[in-house]
Amino acid sequence: MFETDNTDNTTGDSPNGASRAPSEQAGTTTRESSTEKQIQAAHIGELTPLVGHIYIADYDTAWPRLFQREVERIQAALGDRVVLLEHVGSTSVPGLAAKPRIDVLLVVPDSADESTYVPALEAVGYVLCIREPDWYEHRVFKGPDTDVNLHVFSPGCSEIDRMLLFRNWLRSNASDRQLYERIKRELARQDWKYTQNYADAKTAVVEEILARARGEGGGELL
Repeated sequence: MFETDNTDNTTGDSPNGASRAPSEQAGTTTRESSTEKQIQAAHIGELTPLVGHIYIADYDTAWPRLFQREVERIQAALGDRVVLLEHVGSTSVPGLAAKPRIDVLLVVPDSADESTYVPALEAVGYVLCIREPDWYEHRVFKGPDTDVNLHVFSPGCSEIDRMLLFRNWLRSNASDRQLYERIKRELARQDWKYTQNYADAKTAVVEEILARARGEGGGELL
């Protein structure tokens, strides 16, 4: 999964986690670090390099409320076309520092069929910025006002399980939550050309944490 903005805060960590490597995936399809060509190919519109370091904010109790506002907006726009709507990424984990961007997971009947949901989301202000037809037909939108990454998949996609497993594990496991935060802060102090490069650098710790989560019986969630 690609980070959608190359200014200093990002896809949340969608699992925010990492991305093309790690947006976080209960399946076993880990992707290698993204090349600049891959980042450019998936991105819709202008792609600009980072200016300054990645910004990691302390946990903010407003994040769940901001997510709920997006839920209401998306449900009003799509109605029964919403199969699943979840808060994911680091902002969905109480107590975890994060890039201050709300990651939203939306599952629709067929994410490849953009005509069934893109116009409705655009009508309420969302902007399509990532299209990955060769990776689970993943789409990402930016929010109309709140700093949001709206990730869209179809039912049965293993990335859905991965995102939810990673989130649920971090919510319940303090030691891995602290580990993840420490690594994120260390990486955020480094220089990166694109936010995606920072996201890719988290692959190792995301996979380490997911392995422990699976070992505790994490199974498929959708």
